[in-house]
Amino acid sequence: MTSTQIATLSLGLLALGLLLVAGLLVAREAQRARRGEVLGRAIQRGIDETQMPAATVSDAGAADGVRNDAELPFHWLDTQLGRAFVADEDRKLIDQCGLPSLRAQLIFLVTRIALAVLLPLIFFIGWGKKLPFEQDLAIGMAVFVLGFMAPKWVLSRLAASRRERVAHELPLFVDLLRLLQGVGLSLDQSLQIMATDFSHVLRVLGYELAIANRQYAQGRTREHSLLRLATLHGNENLTGLVALLVQVDKHGGAVQEPLRQYSDRLREHRRSELKERIGKITVKMTGVMVVTLLPALVIVTAGPGFLAVIRSLGALAR
Repeated sequence: MTSTQIATLSLGLLALGLLLVAGLLVAREAQRARRGEVLGRAIQRGIDETQMPAATVSDAGAADGVRNDAELPFHWLDTQLGRAFVADEDRKLIDQCGLPSLRAQLIFLVTRIALAVLLPLIFFIGWGKKLPFEQDLAIGMAVFVLGFMAPKWVLSRLAASRRERVAHELPLFVDLLRLLQGVGLSLDQSLQIMATDFSHVLRVLGYELAIANRQYAQGRTREHSLLRLATLHGNENLTGLVALLVQVDKHGGAVQEPLRQYSDRLREHRRSELKERIGKITVKMTGVMVVTLLPALVIVTAGPGFLAVIRSLGALAR
């Protein structure tokens, strides 16, 4: 047997072993789900006997969603493999993408494992026999790294996009808060209105603010409920604004003038960033102009001189 055949056979045995392990895990999860379903029906029967049923269609849908989430194998995330494939950095990226749920982390784990296993297997089955063993091994490792890192790269792009959107939404957030405070609303009322009525404008900050308001309604302090908003996206201006809101919530006082000064400072910071970007674009356009315009300028300015020299040399040759 050649080295390629041995490698193909070993990969096939590895895939078979992984399928057997996956089958055992699926069977165990199915058995656990059946036990949980039986227990859930018994508990629900006892609740129905003691209380009157008063559930609407939306409540039934929410209960089905909670039951389906309870049946998912979330304990995989707490295993060594789960912590290795879904590290703390990856979980923070998932939160920054607006998916702060265990289901999103589980989907990320399954996607990462599937891509890391299937892409090298597809490569070795499809193209492994056409290349030498050393190239097969090197390309297979590269494909494994690609399948392992691709979900994280996608999350990084989405998280970077949301961080940019936070920076763009922050001046509007401050202006709306100052406007609502100016009409006599309290801080809690202002934050609630901004999370509900202005969510179509503040897509990222409105979503994060809704989570903060939900946590505040569940009993957390304003400081703890706004901690995620202050630290998740790594925006220093947003961190300072949250510190100002927490201080106003604790000690009270007029907030319109600090918000106005904060808004002016944000706009000045935005103006300086735009000037910096314009300066970088000018430097980049210099190279583009040298590559594209310089040949045209040489042809236009020096072209007649070259033509005259060529004609003179042709006349002398005659």
